[in-house]
Amino acid sequence: MTNFLDVDDLTTDELTAVLDRAAAIKADYREHGSTDLLDGQTLGMIFEKPSTRTRVSFETGMTQLGGHAVFLGPDDIGLHGREPVKDIARALGRYVDFVMARVFDHEDVVELGEYAEVPVINALTDDAHPCQTLADLLTIRERFEDPTVAWVGDGNNVCQSFVLGAAMCGLDLSVATPEGYEVDEGVLDRAETLGTAPAVTTDPEAAVADADVVYTDVWVSMGQEDEREQKLADFEGFQITEELLGDRALMHCLPAHRGEEVTDAVLESDNAIVWDQAENRLHAQKGLMAWLAEQE
Repeated sequence: MTNFLDVDDLTTDELTAVLDRAAAIKADYREHGSTDLLDGQTLGMIFEKPSTRTRVSFETGMTQLGGHAVFLGPDDIGLHGREPVKDIARALGRYVDFVMARVFDHEDVVELGEYAEVPVINALTDDAHPCQTLADLLTIRERFEDPTVAWVGDGNNVCQSFVLGAAMCGLDLSVATPEGYEVDEGVLDRAETLGTAPAVTTDPEAAVADADVVYTDVWVSMGQEDEREQKLADFEGFQITEELLGDRALMHCLPAHRGEEVTDAVLESDNAIVWDQAENRLHAQKGLMAWLAEQE
């Protein structure tokens, strides 16, 4: 059974195939509209964490592919509550064709993948956000040829999956984080095995010096609100301003905390390609689900 729990669950060739499929599905949708690629198939969507983009992109994507999505929020499914994760996985696997999970603990998607007997897709955990990386890579290849990319901010789940995806695609990447917020060493080791680990620094200006694209994310993630004041202090100097960005493109996985990791002026500028990223969540995930269905 093929699961997608992080980017490197795919081989480099498989990642390319998924991105190719996503680009083709996007082009076909714009010309012809919805298809029946997943006619009669159902996606079960488990949400511990709320999200606008994740729910709408997956649910709409299934509709555009001729399938159906079922939303299961915290009150519907109660991970670690009414029954163990493995029992939920076994039951859902008898009902649906795919399981998508947006949860806190990465081990929960691992356990879902072990027991569901249908493909499980990680739609975000505290460790990884591989679906966002698919959208990021699709956006980059639509706009650039062999760009240099800089990540500035927290070495969080979004950053860690992007580091792996960049290594697999051969992107030249630099990562600037404050001390104490670095990318996990295990992720850097995996990136080195896959291709090339990013250059790492604590200096945002050094990271963006040769970059064509600058990528950032929130400093205070969902569930970390009690750390807000400490993080705002720790990330001083890491805000993406007009001066730091220059004429480079800006990427952000959204939602953004305007005035914290990025200024309002930058996010509203022509340099921001964040809305392309947001749209490409839809198309990248359609490409992934279509590809996963073909692996059965």
